[in-house]
Formats: sequence, structure tokens, C-alpha cells
Amino acid sequence: MDSMKIAVTGSTGLIGTELVRSLRADGHEVLRLVRRRPGAPDEVAWDPVRQYVDAAGLAGCEAVVHLAGAGVADHRWTAAYKKEIRDSRLLGTAALAEALASLDTPPKVLVSGSAIGYYGDTGDRLVDESAPAGEGFLPSVCVAWEEAAAPAREAGIRTVFARTGLVVARHGGAWAKLIPLFRAGLGGRLGSGRQYWSFIALHDEVAALRFLVDTESLSGPVNLTAPEPVTNREVTAAMSRVLRRPALLPVPAAAVRLVLGEAAGDVLGGQRVRPGRLLSAGFGFAFPDIETATRAAAR
Repeated sequence: MDSMKIAVTGSTGLIGTELVRSLRADGHEVLRLVRRRPGAPDEVAWDPVRQYVDAAGLAGCEAVVHLAGAGVADHRWTAAYKKEIRDSRLLGTAALAEALASLDTPPKVLVSGSAIGYYGDTGDRLVDESAPAGEGFLPSVCVAWEEAAAPAREAGIRTVFARTGLVVARHGGAWAKLIPLFRAGLGGRLGSGRQYWSFIALHDEVAALRFLVDTESLSGPVNLTAPEPVTNREVTAAMSRVLRRPALLPVPAAAVRLVLGEAAGDVLGGQRVRPGRLLSAGFGFAFPDIETATRAAAR
């Protein structure tokens, strides 16, 4: 893509950190939305909870990538934390969309974070972007999360919903917890191991977000997952091969539920998701299978 001025929320998270680094390495000007008083020229103030955005600070931006939101697996799902998960997405997205819509010259594109949790537990059923929302807490959050961006879409801003899968990375997300366990010889399948995990390597996640910014034909939901989802059992086998450790200690479903509570449903259930629109648009994956993605993360 040509050099652009791009604003990013969630810039200190796993994906945001790598996205900002990648954009700047290619000569783009990046503005980071921060929840504190700005302390650098590249920072713009916002407060998602209070639904405040310094809209003037976003003037001249050609694209916005919105990644902010409380981590789904960071804490046990108490009533209070479920509210935080929901509010951090809905309030922030609504405030940002309204601020962008208010600009005299709005950005050309808003890439707004979403998740494959939209589809709920799909079992063995392969789904793409045409599938309806599932049932339960995460699907309801994802539906409302995407709807919150309506002011941007109504203002004529091309709006893309990046429905991201499980990100394979060494320093964040599920793999940051799995890799040390496997290195210690304590890894194993979770529950039955038959549940599908639709993954994407961190490198491909960042590349796909940039592809969404640059591809004018794409709007609406786009799945950011590798071409072929795999089962938890296959993930376990790949981790064992890459890290050269046995995977002999399966974790019973009851133990997962005891530790994670309601969030266990997201681990023991699964989404078998295909990135139909990304593939049709010509995106090429650097790490399309679980073994190469795991090797990249384990370096």
C-alpha cells in the first residue's frame, strides 16, 4: 500500500504491537489511541468507557484499525468481567465510529475487530462469512460489537469486521500459555480433543489486517483464520513434534470447567471456520498450516 496515515486502537496488545511495528517499518505514519494523557506526537486521547474520542486528533487519517477490547480469556467469567468484555467492545466501537463519522473528511476505511466467536460452537460444521450468528454470550457480544460500528458505515466509511481466530504467537494469546506447558512436558489435549480450533499465525494476522485496509472491494465480515482449521488433538500433536516433547497428559473436560468456569465452553467447544472472503480476494498465507504456524511462534 502507498504511505498512509493510520490510527490504531489496542496498539499495546499482542496484535496491535506487531501491526504498528509492521506499518512503521514500511513508512506509514501511525497514530496510537491511548487511555491516558497523550505524551507523544503520535498519541491521541480516547476513553472507551466514557465514550470520549479526541476526534480532532484523528483529522487526516486515511484508515483506522480498531483492536481494543478486554481479553476474553484473561480472567474467569464473573458477571463483572463479562460486563467488562462487552462494554470494552461496544462502548469503544460506538464512540470511535461516531467520532470518525463527525470528521469533515472521514477516513476511507475502518477495520474493526471482531471474532469467530460470532459463530458459536459449530461442531464439525464448516462455516464461512455467510453463516448466521450462534447462540450464547460470545456470539451475542460479537453481534452487538459489529452493530456498534453503524455510524461509520452510515457515514460512507468502508467498514470491515475482522473476525479473528486463535492467534498463534509466542508472547500472547492461547499459545503463550501452551508453549511453556509443552516445553515442560506437561502438554496434552483438552477434553476430547475433537473440537476444532481455527487458528492464524500472528504474522498472517497482521498481514491480513493490512490487506483489509488496502483492498477496496472488501467490506463487512471477513474471517481471519488459516485455510484449514484443525482439531485440538491435531494442535497437540503439532506442538509435541515442534517442541520435541511428549504430549501424554490430557486435561479432562471437568478440570477445564473447574479452572475456567463458563469460559470453558469456548475452549471445549470449537469453531470450524473457513476464511472464504480472504481467499477469494487473493490473500496469501505465509503460515497456512498448524505446524508451520507453531514453528514460527516457538522460535
